[in-house]
Amino acid sequence: MDKYLLYINGEFREAQNKEYFDSVNPADDSVNAQISKGTVEDVKDAIAAAREAFDDGRWTNLAREERGRMIKQIVDKINEHKDRLIELEVKDSGSTIRKATEDIMLGARTLNYYSKMASTVFEENIEGLSKEGISKNLLVREPIGVVASIIPWNFPFKMAIWKLGPALAAGCTIVLKPSSETSLSVAELAKLIDETDIPKGVINIVTGGSDIGTEMVSNKLVDKVAFTGSTEVGRTIMKNAAPTLKKLTLECGGKSPNIILDDTDMNMAVDGAIYAGFYHQGQCCEGGTRLLVQESVYDEFTSKLKEKIEKMKIGDPMDKGNDNGPVVSKKQFESVMNYIDIGKKEGAKILTGGERVGDKGYYIKPTIFTDVDNKMRIAQEEIFGPVVVIIKFKDDDEAVKISNDSEFGLAAGIWSGNDERALALAKRLRTGTVWINEYHLLADRAPFGGYKQSGVGREFGVDGLKEYTEAKHIHIDEIKDRSKKFWYNTVVPRG
Repeated sequence: MDKYLLYINGEFREAQNKEYFDSVNPADDSVNAQISKGTVEDVKDAIAAAREAFDDGRWTNLAREERGRMIKQIVDKINEHKDRLIELEVKDSGSTIRKATEDIMLGARTLNYYSKMASTVFEENIEGLSKEGISKNLLVREPIGVVASIIPWNFPFKMAIWKLGPALAAGCTIVLKPSSETSLSVAELAKLIDETDIPKGVINIVTGGSDIGTEMVSNKLVDKVAFTGSTEVGRTIMKNAAPTLKKLTLECGGKSPNIILDDTDMNMAVDGAIYAGFYHQGQCCEGGTRLLVQESVYDEFTSKLKEKIEKMKIGDPMDKGNDNGPVVSKKQFESVMNYIDIGKKEGAKILTGGERVGDKGYYIKPTIFTDVDNKMRIAQEEIFGPVVVIIKFKDDDEAVKISNDSEFGLAAGIWSGNDERALALAKRLRTGTVWINEYHLLADRAPFGGYKQSGVGREFGVDGLKEYTEAKHIHIDEIKDRSKKFWYNTVVPRG
């Protein structure tokens, strides 16, 4: 059986306690591989290596084009070994092979984007402040330092790239911790990184439990924490990072509204609603799991949705004919089934689904609740499984009111045949991303992040890259005549 080691300071090594944990295939509970269970001491070593690599300039002081070239080497390695990465992603996370293929290739594309962004020069004159013969004022952005990145279990490979790309492009060094639920593809990625010219200590990958994550957040040698995961854990990270005033990027939970207006193409909206709510078994932070349907088309829409949902094929994620695989783990399976029970007890009705599929693996039928009040737990809490709730609304004003009645604000979808109407509605939603007649399509060049308790900061694009920098003002004085520096006279003795 394959064993994966920690990657610290350019070397692969066992955890200090010699312990391993299993990578488990949620399709059949078989063990894929064993992965080193890093300790707090291990992650301290990784942080120290990243600190040294940043402070001595082996990465930061490289020419920007050279950094970009080395990042591109990782892209080339991913493309070369994509079949292996896809297989591991499927077996470790339960992702269908169709989705995993997309994830690996999109990861490569995103990293390629950041290889080009590495050449970005963040230096500009401050308009209106610089005046010839008086002063020149520059705004310079410099790498923030050592970044601790903690990623979730739902999109392990892609999320690793989301964190590595901007950190490396900005000139930072990084310690990356994947979820212990799904570490396999990221541990494999470490092998590919080791085959590039990136200097040792620049990228460190430590697998293990929450104890090492806690150390990463609180360690004084870390300058920034980049986290994707639940809002509950995000709050804890903010608290633990506060004593050292670390910079934070937090991409947290969501309960995103997906709004079906009465002037939409109904067949397209049905397919879009399935994609929004059941992509990757509904295990998406920005998934459209609150389906708001205008009452005048409610019966038609729900009837068509039910008919199409019940045609979905649930089974072996390695089979390209299947639309959904298992949820990620036994723990998540039990959590989702518990929420289905909660929905029943709250008085919601199951339109379809609500049951386990088979007796092996963690498969759940795509589930839709109707007769849902937005105050119900199943409408307010992040379930992270194949469960969508349908809420009826009368008009656009009520759709906005229901949509914004949430502690989250990560994303939203609007389906309409009138772009002007949809755009007016989009501008009233308190969310970081709104798709009109689409869903889930995130772009390398467009910022992604949440309002309210869905997070802090942004990923992607120039905004995402700036999250990994510090802004510095440099003032160059050009006044040669002391008598013109009258402000000195407030303190300098005369004569």
